[in-house]
Amino acid sequence: MSNLNGAYYGPAVPPPKSYHRPSRGGGCGCCCGCIFNLIFKLILTIIFVVGIAVFLFWLIVRPNRVKVHVTDATLTQFNYTTNNNNLHYNLSFNVTIRNPNKRLGIYYDHIEAQPFYQDARFDSKVLEPFYQGHKTTNELNAAFNGQHLVVLNADQVSELNKEKSEGVYDIELKIYLRIRFKLGKLKTGKLKPKIECDLRVPLTTSTNGNSVPGGGFQTTKCDWGY
Repeated sequence: MSNLNGAYYGPAVPPPKSYHRPSRGGGCGCCCGCIFNLIFKLILTIIFVVGIAVFLFWLIVRPNRVKVHVTDATLTQFNYTTNNNNLHYNLSFNVTIRNPNKRLGIYYDHIEAQPFYQDARFDSKVLEPFYQGHKTTNELNAAFNGQHLVVLNADQVSELNKEKSEGVYDIELKIYLRIRFKLGKLKTGKLKPKIECDLRVPLTTSTNGNSVPGGGFQTTKCDWGY
């Protein structure tokens, strides 16, 4: 056995090769993650800065909601004919708008008043634009006269006849606005709020040329929304 040489055992077995598959996009993943992280932090910073600016604006200005009231409503005609669905009307409103803010002025660039009955619009008027200063009250006057096609179902006609016998009608006044606020020399972009007034308007009849009110109109507060 001592005479055997190395050839007896055959050639040496090479060590196993290790295969390493390179990762795909490893560098890109790290880079993309850094970019997304940077963008996320930037967005958070912008939100924080804007939030602080809005808070400081509110703290300095202390804006209050505009107050709107219908102080008077006059209705001298409100007749509905079922054969042609025509509503004949003669209606007018006095509306006060109060700006309670000490530092904010308001530009009313567009004012459109629309009366509704039973959710149906029967007229529309565009009123004169104006500027409203700090802590001031302005009055709007809107008059509607004519006839308009208003389709009412049987239940709505029944409700109309009930209101006719009472001499008081449920009429809704909507005012659509385009406004801008002014703080010093700064002006905001245009906003589009809407004013909604749910009214009980008495019919004023005429006897021998004299006006006889069907009941006194009560000043009504309106809702201001965006």
